[in-house]
Amino acid sequence: MLFGRRTILRGFGAATIAGVAGLAPPRLSAATAAKPISRPIPSSGEAVPVVGLGSWITFNVGNDPVLLDASTKVIAAFFENGGRLIDSSPMYGSSQSTIGYALDKLGYPKQAFAADKIWTSFEAEGATQFDATRKLWGLNTMDLMQVHNLLSWEAHLEMLKEKKSAGEFRYIGITTSHGRRHRELEAIMAGHDIDFVQLTYNVLDREAEPRLLPLARERGIAVIVNRPYQRGALIRRFSGKPLPPFAAEIDAGSWPQLLLKFIVSHPAVTCAIPATTRVVHVKENLASAAGPLPDAGMRARIGDYVGQL
Repeated sequence: MLFGRRTILRGFGAATIAGVAGLAPPRLSAATAAKPISRPIPSSGEAVPVVGLGSWITFNVGNDPVLLDASTKVIAAFFENGGRLIDSSPMYGSSQSTIGYALDKLGYPKQAFAADKIWTSFEAEGATQFDATRKLWGLNTMDLMQVHNLLSWEAHLEMLKEKKSAGEFRYIGITTSHGRRHRELEAIMAGHDIDFVQLTYNVLDREAEPRLLPLARERGIAVIVNRPYQRGALIRRFSGKPLPPFAAEIDAGSWPQLLLKFIVSHPAVTCAIPATTRVVHVKENLASAAGPLPDAGMRARIGDYVGQL
C-alpha cells in the first residue's frame, strides 16, 4: 500500500523535512558520536552493528521528490552514525527503489550491507524478482537474500543456493514475523544450511526465546530481529510510564532505548532492524547500542518490570 504524501510527511515530521532549517525535535535523550557495538555473522566472522535499519512502510514513498530526499537524509544519518545493514522486500511497496535512490545520491557507501528478500508464491518468479531487486538497489551483488515469510520456501531456497554459489550474493536466509510458523522455521533452521534467520522478538513477543534463539546459536545462524517496537506500539504503550530506576545503569534514557537494549543484548541476536522516518530516531537507535548493554540479570529485571506495568 502506498501511503499518502500527507501521512508520510507527518512521519518524517520536523526531524527530516524541517531538519533542513536546522530544527531537531526531541524523542529521546541525546545522540552520541560513539559507534554501536558489532557482532560477527557466525558463518563468516564478518561483523555487523547490532542495530540496522528496516524499511517496511517508512520508505514506501513512491516518486515524491521531497519524500525521497527525506528518506535519503535518514539513510545518510544511519551510515554516518555507524549503521550498515538495511533490510527491505518486494512486499514493501516502493521501499526498494527509495533505498536505491538514496544509495545513488550518497555515492553507494562502502559500508552498506544490502539485505532483501524473495516474496512470491510462484517458483518461476523468484529469479526474476531477484534481478529486479538488484536493479532497484542499483547493485550487482547483494549481501543477503532471504525467503520472505517462508513463502514457497523450498523452491526459492534452492534457487538462492544456486545464486549464492554463483557469487550473485553472499549470505542466504529465511524470515518470519509476528511469531508465525515457528515450528516450520525451526525445522528449516535444523535441516538446512543457511546463514541468517529473521524473526520477531521484543520484550513482549518472546516466543523465540525457548527454542529458536538457542538453536540459532547451536547451528551458527545469525539472527535479525524484526518488529522490535511492534511498529511503534510498544513505545506508545509505555509512553508516560516511569522507566525502571535501574535503566540508568545501562544508559537507557528512554523507553525506546531500553526496549532496543533488551533485544540486542541477547547473545543470539546479531542485529535488530527498527524502521523510522526520522533522522533523530536513527541516531538515538544507534546510540542505544553504543553504550552498556544489560547482562542476563538485568534482562530478567527488565522483563519483570515490564510485566508489572
